[in-house]
Amino acid sequence: MSTMTAKLVDANNHGKISELGQRVLGGEHITRDEAAWLFNLETSADILDLLSWANRIREQFKGNKIHLCSIVNAKAGACSENCSFCSQSAHYQTGSPKYGFVDPEPVAEAGEEANKNAVTAVGLVAAWKGLNEGPMLDEVCARVAEMKAAGKTRPDVSLGLIKSQNVADRLKEAGVECYGHNLESSRNFFPQTCTTHTFDDRLETIGYLKKAGIKICSGGIIGMGETRADRCDLAFELKAIGANVVPVNILNPIPGTPFAKNEPLPVMEILKTIACFRFILPRQEIMIAGGRTVNLRDAQSMIFMAGASALMVGNYLTTLNQPVEKDLQMLKDLGLDPNWDSHDFSDQEEGGCGCGKESCETEAVTA
Repeated sequence: MSTMTAKLVDANNHGKISELGQRVLGGEHITRDEAAWLFNLETSADILDLLSWANRIREQFKGNKIHLCSIVNAKAGACSENCSFCSQSAHYQTGSPKYGFVDPEPVAEAGEEANKNAVTAVGLVAAWKGLNEGPMLDEVCARVAEMKAAGKTRPDVSLGLIKSQNVADRLKEAGVECYGHNLESSRNFFPQTCTTHTFDDRLETIGYLKKAGIKICSGGIIGMGETRADRCDLAFELKAIGANVVPVNILNPIPGTPFAKNEPLPVMEILKTIACFRFILPRQEIMIAGGRTVNLRDAQSMIFMAGASALMVGNYLTTLNQPVEKDLQMLKDLGLDPNWDSHDFSDQEEGGCGCGKESCETEAVTA
């Protein structure tokens, strides 16, 4: 390509990125084809241009507030599912810790630590296929009620598949406001990540939760071998289900899992993906979660320029994160405010029933 042709391409790309950014700022939505074009931008100049517009979109719709989240591993290891990225699966030999449902004390300690660090929500996460009616549901509900009574930090949960509306309703009654249930990847790529349950099983769970009036925390993992088209499809699936919080995890390959030898994504590819998600989901919380420390290293602060408005802090399920004090200092240095005392999601767009269809005729359920 000649120098003159390259300059024309750069100018055309700059104009198109700007046009799409202005449309999103004006309250319009970009199409699947337009989003796919953004995902396929290649040069650093174009990607940095994209990031600057994603930052504008974040600032317009989310201000300088950053939603902080942490998790407590309430039941670890020996999970029956064969998710190819997960060290807690019983199908793989990873040396990951194994223990049953935790006592109240560790959960209470996690809540106290979250309150101290201005963390909006603590997620109670369990490594199992799902939650059914019975004694375990009673115990989970009791733990949630204890967390809710203990402080201002919101008790969230991530407890796998739900096959009954009654289970979702019980969780709502106990005080669950937001349920974590990632789609993981596009419908097309999902069979490469798991074969012991289906993409539709996950959508079914989200449907029960939305009917119960529970908000949805759902995102996925990038770097598993999926294409850019898969990432684009995932973003539109999340738009269709009305995910309120969208965690973007970056694969941290765990020895012993099928994805152990996956090559890491380039930093600029990760940042571009976050920015594309912001263009597609301008009003939703986009949270950078697992894998950010190992994959982004010194570029972690750039996630906010790329459009992120939420951050997973503290340690992850089976891998370490940087100290929360370092994250808080990073936010302070950037002029961002983690002190979000309440968060009711009222500034967001609601999606459909959870079926994943953009044109679903079922009325959206709002809490």
